[in-house]
Amino acid sequence: MSADAAPSSSHRPVLIAGGGIGGMATALTLHQIGVPCVVLESVPELQPLGVGINLQPNAVRELHELGFGNALLDTIGLQAREWALVGRNGNEVYAEPRGLLAGYRWPQYAVHRGQLQMLLFEAVKARLGPDAVRLGQRVVGYRQDEAGVTALIETRDGQHTSLAGSLLIAADGLHSAVRAQMHPAQPPIQWGGAIMWRGTTPGVPVRTGASFVGLGSLRHRVVLYPISPPDPATGLATINWIAEITVDNQGGWRQGDWNRRVALEAFIHHFEGWNYPWLDVPAMLRGASEVYEYPMIDRDPVPTWVDGRVALLGDAAHVMYPVGSNGASQAIVDARVLGAQFLAHGVGPQALRAYDERLCADISALVLRNRGAGPFGLLGLVDERCGGVFEHIDQVVPREEREAFMARYKAAADFAIETLNAAPPIIAPGQRVALA
Repeated sequence: MSADAAPSSSHRPVLIAGGGIGGMATALTLHQIGVPCVVLESVPELQPLGVGINLQPNAVRELHELGFGNALLDTIGLQAREWALVGRNGNEVYAEPRGLLAGYRWPQYAVHRGQLQMLLFEAVKARLGPDAVRLGQRVVGYRQDEAGVTALIETRDGQHTSLAGSLLIAADGLHSAVRAQMHPAQPPIQWGGAIMWRGTTPGVPVRTGASFVGLGSLRHRVVLYPISPPDPATGLATINWIAEITVDNQGGWRQGDWNRRVALEAFIHHFEGWNYPWLDVPAMLRGASEVYEYPMIDRDPVPTWVDGRVALLGDAAHVMYPVGSNGASQAIVDARVLGAQFLAHGVGPQALRAYDERLCADISALVLRNRGAGPFGLLGLVDERCGGVFEHIDQVVPREEREAFMARYKAAADFAIETLNAAPPIIAPGQRVALA
């Protein structure tokens, strides 16, 4: 009997390694279509960690389909109105409306990553039951046969155990143990030389009041956007910011820690003098209560995300440079596409292969596109043509060229306006998997 047809796994749950945004979106999707599942998460307690992220309209559409409307999303973030690039001299390179203002049927959101994760986590517990997420259990590997798959688990106290399931979905992030087993010869984590410092600061929102602004050059910039509405009493919103420089990466990342708290003095000298009538960058950086340093990293794409009854999802499949604001968005879309394949092919390896065929090649290409600067490549084009100093951007990069550049990126990232607005739901309302 083939693995696709093996009946003995039909009553086992789908196992999900990782309780991040991708893992929780997968659990909620499987529950929606009637597929039992269990989430295995390594930390002993989930907390709202992280800073700001953007959710593109393609992901917001899927959150709506899962029951998270704008009223709920408004509690953890802010609907974005604009995306803008500004040169180091303060002159505008490019700006466009975003979300509803751009003509999408769904908003774009700037949200706190940890608060989104907790929103999804609470929904998983409410809909699937309190035992649907098992904390303190890290999936360190797997074995499989025609009857099913077994997740190999290490608990927080060092115990080793296992759990049988029908399939294993690995949403266990950048350092995925499942991916390492699936692709033991994969290259190491790739660092291109960019260093990011991230924090949040109370401040007055700039431009539209809900604008994503990239300021500076391709190799030396600040990105900022609000992730909350202004406080009625003070007029101050929570401004999420990323300060970034690019250095020689020949010696590799030498700091050891991939996410460490640092003192302001470690990097603020790179941005002294960045003062504009509408923004005092050094003051914004100094206003953060804590700052964390990260290397901008990704992994070389792998030829497949699937091994029999095991599939990669989210960062485990396609960790990418955060230049296109689509890492978390793609994890949510991954979960929905996976659910659609279960509906089409049943809960088995055939569905995993269809998921892989639908996404792996295209999203792998997006990983490499983001490595090449993604939409921030416009700043690189300005640097090449005028050294970043200009009075009228149309004389450097004509409007038609700028718009065509952005259109190509949106198409590659699967959130072109007309395409998304016209697309049928990934999962039609009421669809359920017929389980044997």
